[in-house]
Amino acid sequence: MARVLITGGAGYVGSHAAKALAGVGHDCTVFDSLRTGRREFVKWGHFRHGDIRDRAVLAAVLAEGRFEAVMHFAALAYVGESVGQPLDYYDVNVSGTRVLLEEMMRADVPTLVFSSSCAVYGTPAQVPIGEATETRPVNPYGMTKLICERMMDDVEAAHGLKSVRLRYFNAAGADPDGEIGEHHEPETHLVPVALNVALGRQPHIQLFGRDYDTPDGSAVRDFVHVTDLAAAHVRALEYLLAGGASRSLNLGTGRGVSVREVIEAARTVTGRPIATEWAPRRTGDPGLLIADSAAARQVLKWAPTRSELTLMVGDAWRWHVSRFGR
Repeated sequence: MARVLITGGAGYVGSHAAKALAGVGHDCTVFDSLRTGRREFVKWGHFRHGDIRDRAVLAAVLAEGRFEAVMHFAALAYVGESVGQPLDYYDVNVSGTRVLLEEMMRADVPTLVFSSSCAVYGTPAQVPIGEATETRPVNPYGMTKLICERMMDDVEAAHGLKSVRLRYFNAAGADPDGEIGEHHEPETHLVPVALNVALGRQPHIQLFGRDYDTPDGSAVRDFVHVTDLAAAHVRALEYLLAGGASRSLNLGTGRGVSVREVIEAARTVTGRPIATEWAPRRTGDPGLLIADSAAARQVLKWAPTRSELTLMVGDAWRWHVSRFGR
């Protein structure tokens, strides 16, 4: 059993990781500002309120916990918003991570699992995307994630920090037990917005771009179930605690699903009409992102088990209905 601090653990992926960690016996403390996280999602372990940029509060939490590792999810994470508000993203994602790394070193916490993103690759020359693919972010969000990864490399060279940076593709779905799910305000992610339309919570879903060089003209993404992502974080932690070397790893299924296909799956699962409205492409959105996750399968012995599209949408739908009603 390890004592783990989970920054951003009240958020979507972070809360699912907390459940997965607790499920195999790790002792978790969630540290979250609740700017985008939800207090009711903190159901496993202890809760400490605070912002990773607040050095004094973070240092106190690290001192009292005597942690063996940190799982770092705390970040702003909207691609479109990052284009319009880049300085906010550099402040929270980069400056916040710098403070976290400094305080980890002061508290002698040598191990970090980092929530990174496929956005570090930008618009790749070819797919599927392996870890050797050139990193050329096309939006501030992706750039902040890449800068954080580079900081971790430098801190390892100077202080011995060991880290696994998990570059995941498109998270989707919800806890199969229905305890937690995806709830942002405002909601911008494809699956929950489609389900909001199915529930009558909004009139239509806006879809961005239907002139991509893809089979149906809409953007194609590699969707991976949030519980599969959580399982990978647990495996990454245990890999590091067993003496594994630092590295970056992609998390995805290797299968691309188009925006149109996601909408059709949501209509099938819910049995309801879902009105759509097409809009121009968003700045910073590549047309095609599909993962090569062979390294994660080999290094972490990880493979997605719930990432079939209708299964992901079905899990998300059950949670949405339980939270928002029919």
